[in-house]
Amino acid sequence: MENLRDKIFNLALLNAVEHGGKADVSAVIKKALAEFPELKSKVREVLEVVREVVTEVNFLSLDEQKSKLGEIKPPEEKREKKKELPELPLAEKGKVATRFAPNPNGPLHLGNARAAILSYEYARKYDGKFILRFEDTNPEKVQLDMYDFIRNDLRWLGLRWDEEYIQSDRLPLYYDYAEKLIGEGKAYVCTCRPEDFKKLRDAGRACSCRGRSPEGNFRLWERMISGDLKEGDAVLRIKTDLSHPNPAVRDWPACRIVDIPHPRVGEKWKVWPLYNFAAAIDDHEMGITHIFRGKEHEVNEQCQRTLYEHLGWSYPTAVQYGRLNMPGTMLSKTQIVLAVREGKLSGYDDVRLATLAALRRRGFLPEAIKRIILDVGLTLVDSQLSWETLYAANRKLVDEISDRYFFVHDPVKLTVREAPKLREVRLRLHPSREDAGERVIPLRIEEGGMVFFVCGEDVEKMREGEIFRLKDLMNVRLIEKKPSGLVGDFAGMEVAEIQKIHWVPAGAPELDVLMPDGSILTGFVEPSVLSLTPGAVIQFERFGFVRLERVTPRPLAIFTHR
Repeated sequence: MENLRDKIFNLALLNAVEHGGKADVSAVIKKALAEFPELKSKVREVLEVVREVVTEVNFLSLDEQKSKLGEIKPPEEKREKKKELPELPLAEKGKVATRFAPNPNGPLHLGNARAAILSYEYARKYDGKFILRFEDTNPEKVQLDMYDFIRNDLRWLGLRWDEEYIQSDRLPLYYDYAEKLIGEGKAYVCTCRPEDFKKLRDAGRACSCRGRSPEGNFRLWERMISGDLKEGDAVLRIKTDLSHPNPAVRDWPACRIVDIPHPRVGEKWKVWPLYNFAAAIDDHEMGITHIFRGKEHEVNEQCQRTLYEHLGWSYPTAVQYGRLNMPGTMLSKTQIVLAVREGKLSGYDDVRLATLAALRRRGFLPEAIKRIILDVGLTLVDSQLSWETLYAANRKLVDEISDRYFFVHDPVKLTVREAPKLREVRLRLHPSREDAGERVIPLRIEEGGMVFFVCGEDVEKMREGEIFRLKDLMNVRLIEKKPSGLVGDFAGMEVAEIQKIHWVPAGAPELDVLMPDGSILTGFVEPSVLSLTPGAVIQFERFGFVRLERVTPRPLAIFTHR
């Protein structure tokens, strides 16, 4: 039985450390039965031991769990290898050029950050060039503040681009190519009603505009760019095979008239290129060798290839990947923008979102996001990303650099009688980094004893007469539970194998913690936290990691994860 208990204890410690300090009975018993099949005949006995051990492990702080886990030497030390990016097809050292091409119509989130990270990492892997290109040729959707918003997100991720382009600056180039294609009879101005054209296209038949001479098309083109024709009157189409199996590729639209001003360049231009036309031209002009895109862009690629054939160009190597989904999380830019406009979200950094701005606000490290994306890689299969996976990746990085403090929510007053008359206590800021230094917690002595606040859920099930430990300070015997608080007697300073709970002294300042669901927990925090610089990522022991957002006028921290 003792050997069984040791095995279970080790598994429970590992499970607790992997999940922010809380082991789960179901997870531990599954792991135990998987690793030790001989236990399957003793399930009831094993379950009883697991429940007992998990309770014991969960009484320990996360740091104590890690310390005990470190004492357990596994049979074989396994080093975590950094996952290498697979080789790219047709890639030569020094000749690879990639691009990230966001539409400045909303914030970046985990889904579209994937293209940015992969494009950047592959460019660096091959000593190549990484280009940032803003695809802003839809004046109706562009948000002026998004250019800098996106730049800041990329800088935060550590992505540095070698060149930057903005498509709304490149209209003359697109016009030149449009006129070249018109002159060669490979593009035409279509004045058909959209619904009429669709019927013909779906039937694989040409509209009457398709046979117009280049001269006739030039006259209509001039009327488009002069403003004589209005929005909806005409579009420029690229001639393709009308028998193509996908109707969306048949004579696809390249340019359209937009009457509303562009937020960035105003009313200078009336005719705007559509996505496939501008992107295809830019990829060629910028020397892009490899394009990273979701597999949902397959039709766009087919359209763009027809343009490349017309112009005698070689299409870049397209590397596709599946969707990245986070169940229960909003990853649609359109939905996010709408929710912000309607006041359903506080902004693009609302903690309920998976935007880069929200993750940054919560205290995630950019390296954790990059690791997650690179681990998912280039698979064509749609990937499910959970918050727990992201938490685990971030925890590995943030744990070593986050100083420790106490925060007590759901506070209950505790008076300890006959305690040593200490004025203060000095505690280490980090359990494994001596160079981190110490923090000083002043202690409060009032008539009747030393006064603290402890967390209600810690003492809720305690019985009178039970001994517990105020972490890193003293042992206390619970004497009485009263509506006004708890009364205990000092029970020694020696560290014992008893329940350890965190605490703050009476008089500690209040602090709010904004949780991932948008709710707020209010409690008391160590006074020294208010001397930290806003933006600091710290750990509230036995509670979780947080990022300090402000210290005045009312202190606020944003919850990261356990």
